[in-house]
Amino acid sequence: MTRVSRQASRLVADTPAIAEAHFRAEAYPYHPRLRRDGWLNLGTAENRLLADLHTGQRPPPLGEATTRYAPLYGTAELRERVAGHLGVDAEDLVVVAGATAALDVIASVLCDPGDGIVVPTPYYGAFDTDLAGRSGARLLPAPPDPADGYGLWPEGVRRVLAQARRAGTVVRAVALASPGNPTGSVHPAALLRELAAVAAEFGVDLIADEIYAGSVFEGDFTSLREIDGPRVHTVWGFAKDFGLSGLKAGVLHTPDPDVREAARALAYFAPLSTHTQAVLAELLAEPVRVTAFLAENRRRLGISYERAAGLLRAYGIPYAPARAGCSVWADLGAWLPPAGERALWRDILDGTRVSILPGEAFHAPRPGWFRVCHSLDAALVAEALTRLGRFLDGKGGPRGEGRQHTAGTAGSLV
Repeated sequence: MTRVSRQASRLVADTPAIAEAHFRAEAYPYHPRLRRDGWLNLGTAENRLLADLHTGQRPPPLGEATTRYAPLYGTAELRERVAGHLGVDAEDLVVVAGATAALDVIASVLCDPGDGIVVPTPYYGAFDTDLAGRSGARLLPAPPDPADGYGLWPEGVRRVLAQARRAGTVVRAVALASPGNPTGSVHPAALLRELAAVAAEFGVDLIADEIYAGSVFEGDFTSLREIDGPRVHTVWGFAKDFGLSGLKAGVLHTPDPDVREAARALAYFAPLSTHTQAVLAELLAEPVRVTAFLAENRRRLGISYERAAGLLRAYGIPYAPARAGCSVWADLGAWLPPAGERALWRDILDGTRVSILPGEAFHAPRPGWFRVCHSLDAALVAEALTRLGRFLDGKGGPRGEGRQHTAGTAGSLV
C-alpha cells in the first residue's frame, strides 16, 4: 500500500468539523412524509432562500468562448463585471474556485511557514484550514469584547500583536470575517477604523472575508476597502449573496501589485471553469436586476432570521442579535452538562437529529455557544428548532423571560 505523505495526512486530519457535520446531516435528510426521522441541517451556512430567483436564467451555450482556456485568474469579462459590482478596479481582482481558495491564496502569498495571523474570536472555524492549512501560517486567536463575549475588540487584537512581538513571532496579518461569522454582526465603521489603526501600528496587513457583504438585512455595511490604513485584501464570492455555493466562485481583491502578481500565479492551482465564469458574468450583466436581487435577498434573510429568533425566544434560548448572514449565535450555556460542550453537542445530535455547530468549532472563548443556521425552508427550521427546544426542555433548567445569561451579560442578549 502506498504511503500517504505527512503533508496530505495533516491536511486530511485538519478537515473542518463544519464539513464533516454537513455531510453527515445531508446523507439522510428529513422529509415531512418520507423521512420523518431524518436529519435537519442547521449547521451549514448555505443560503437556500434564492433558488426560485435563478430559474429564469439560462446558462450560456457551450461554445468556443466558454470551453477554451482563459486567464487562470479570471476572464476579463467576469473581472470587469465583478469590479463594477464591488466598485473596484478589475486589475486588482483574482478569480478562483471559491472563497476558500481565495483565502488560501492570500495567506500563502503573505506568510512563510510559522508566520502568524491574528484572528479575533469567535471566528469562522474553516479559517484554520483556509488560512493555515497549506500556507503553514499559525493563527493567533484574539479575545472578543469582554462586555458581551463575542464582539470585535481591537484592543484584544493589539494585546495579541504586542505579545507576539515580545515573543519574537513574525505576524503578517490580522484576518476577520466582516460581517461576522458565526455572530452575524455588522462591524461599525468606527470599530473597523480602530482595527485598521492597530494593524498600521504594528505594520501588518488586513485580510477581510466579506462573503456576506450583500447579505446585511439591518443597518449599513462598510467594507474594509473603504477604511484608511494598511494594505487591505478582501475576499468575496457568489455563495451567500446570490445563493450559489455550488458554483464555487471566489474573488480576491488586492491593490498591492506584488501581492496581486503572486496571487495570479497561485490561481493556477484553483481556476474557475470558463463556462461558470460566463454564467456569473451574465448574472451581473444588468446592474438594475442585481440591485433588485440583492434587495430581495436581504428581505428574505431578515424574515428568516426573525422567524428563527422568535422560536429561540419561545423556548427561552438566549442569542446574540444578528444583522447579517445566515446564522444565529445561540447561547446554550444554561444546559451545559458536567462533561462540557462537546457532550451537549453529541446529546443534541443523537437526541434530536438536528445538526448545529458548537462554539469550539469557532474558537469561542467560553463553552456553550452554538451556531444555528436559518437560511433554508421555514418549515424545516421550525421543525429543527422545535425538536431542539423540546429536547432542552427535557433537560430542565430555567425557562422563558426569567432565564439569566450564564456569563452575566444578559443585557447584551435578546
